Amino acid sequence: MKAPAWLVLVPLVGLLGAGPAAAFLNDEEARKAIVELRARLVTMEEQSAKREAEITAAAAAERTRLTEEIATLRRSLLDLNNQLVALRGELAKLSGADETLLKEIGEAQRRQRDVAQAFDERLKKIEPVKVTLDGRDFMVEQEERRSYEEAFAAIRGGDFDKSVQLFTGFLRRYPGSPYADGARFWLGNSQYGRRDYKQAIDLFRAFVSSAPLHPRAPDALLALANSQAEMKDGRAARRTIEELMKEYPSSEAAQAGKDRLATLPK
Repeated sequence: MKAPAWLVLVPLVGLLGAGPAAAFLNDEEARKAIVELRARLVTMEEQSAKREAEITAAAAAERTRLTEEIATLRRSLLDLNNQLVALRGELAKLSGADETLLKEIGEAQRRQRDVAQAFDERLKKIEPVKVTLDGRDFMVEQEERRSYEEAFAAIRGGDFDKSVQLFTGFLRRYPGSPYADGARFWLGNSQYGRRDYKQAIDLFRAFVSSAPLHPRAPDALLALANSQAEMKDGRAARRTIEELMKEYPSSEAAQAGKDRLATLPK
């Protein structure tokens, strides 16, 4: 705050009127000193006013800056609040979408399990299986095994016409099957059961020729001899039994053939 002029002049006048030095100052000098002091006072007042104006302007500018910053912060807070509201809305939508997505995923997984289970079941029906027949182990398709077992069940049930049909169809469909030798052997027996001895003779002879080491080969020779005997060809039957006893002397069929010789004409 600007100091009153009299507070400045009083000490100065006091100084001028005090002490021995005051006696040496004349009126001219006193007036000059007073003028200088007044000039200095004016200068000080101007500087003080300028400083006060600067401070006032700075304060006003600072207030303006703070006001603008506060307004900016308020706008930012409002924007953030609006964004928060929007995000909450999106989150609610996403939560609903997540529930729908989870349901869809669960349904897709269930369908996948059903498809996998159905595939496994189909695979089990067509994948090869291990079987044992006439002392041999081998792998066959399930449909192949089913066809053979169906034909064998027919001959075991005494339905020779059906077994002939089924074994013939099996050999036509699976000529290279591990069941093929057994199918030919039982086809011969089926023909024997039908009393078609000529066909039985051909089948048994072909079986022995193609599979002489088969476990059923001795039985095939004995069945061949019986077929020849039924055809009233005793000599051929005897020759077949002699062949059986020579080629497979340790077999049960050879012992049975030896007993059968006694009933055959010489």
